[in-house]
Amino acid sequence: MIFKRMLGALGVGGPSVDTVLATPRVRPGGPLRGEVRIKGGDFDTDIQYVALGLVTRVESEYGEGEHVGLMEFLRAEVSGSFRLRAGEDRVIPFELPVPWEAPVTEIHGQRLHGMAMGVRTELAVAGAVDKGDMDPVEIEPLPSQEAVLRAFAQLGFQFKSADLEQGHIYGADQRLPFYQEIEFYPPPAYSGLVNEVELTFVSGPGGMDVVLEADRRGGFHGSGGDSFGRWRVGHDEALHRDWAADINGWLAALSQHGHGGAHGHAAGHGYDGHHDPYAHGGHHDPYAHGGHHGHQGHHGGPGFGAVAAAGAAGLVGGFVAAEIVDEIGDAFEGDDDSDFGGGDWGDD
Repeated sequence: MIFKRMLGALGVGGPSVDTVLATPRVRPGGPLRGEVRIKGGDFDTDIQYVALGLVTRVESEYGEGEHVGLMEFLRAEVSGSFRLRAGEDRVIPFELPVPWEAPVTEIHGQRLHGMAMGVRTELAVAGAVDKGDMDPVEIEPLPSQEAVLRAFAQLGFQFKSADLEQGHIYGADQRLPFYQEIEFYPPPAYSGLVNEVELTFVSGPGGMDVVLEADRRGGFHGSGGDSFGRWRVGHDEALHRDWAADINGWLAALSQHGHGGAHGHAAGHGYDGHHDPYAHGGHHDPYAHGGHHGHQGHHGGPGFGAVAAAGAAGLVGGFVAAEIVDEIGDAFEGDDDSDFGGGDWGDD
């Protein structure tokens, strides 16, 4: 993906910039590589710096409402000051480390509905900053994360949508100011027990937290509400766990202990060898510190159909993306000229 734009800070005759990604698809913890190509305009220009940032769409809650806005969660200067001669071609290679907690946007070539991410190029020229356009980038799951996602498909969950929520997971070594929720409709066996299940990964170089939240249905015998499960595992261990059995067991525990207002947590056995992190008399919300925002504002529907049982080959049938975020160009740039407005980011 390449974009070209005349720098608005200088107007007609100023330099132009192309950003080329050599790795438009990366995994958390991996390198994002490419180069920034700058071409001089009609006159010499003093460039103060060239910076790149990873930008995504995050939901936050204020009072009774929600706000959706842009958040830059990785930023790096790839060049300091230099003089760009008229007509000169300058190439600046770069390699940025993608954060381990970067949210998943694509699974086996299919984008997750609700997710969007881009690389923004910023040039400072003559005291003015031009943030340019953005280049879409996709984050694919780690093999350890894919093992968990495969289990959801094997159990018959239906993908609903995904989003990013501002806040922190209780007890996790979380570095980014937001977390991802991947939402599923339950299989028929548990459709009377839960409305949906949300999956969150908090990953690092040594392993990851796998956090589940079940939105439990209320009824004559039950109080409804949310219940949580949690595992902390190494990446290698995650590849060999029977995640389908773990998730199914957690749901079964909810059905056995979920009445009378109790909140069951069956995941403690997998939490780094320690006791249930939600113990001590009831459930301890892992989205504490004002970080969890419930389910208001989450969009999506059951139009994905049943998720086929997925083998080692993949999950494409279970995670086919619907339309990406409404008018992603407007969401990111606020104008119709953004590279996020269509093409690779439009309807599939």
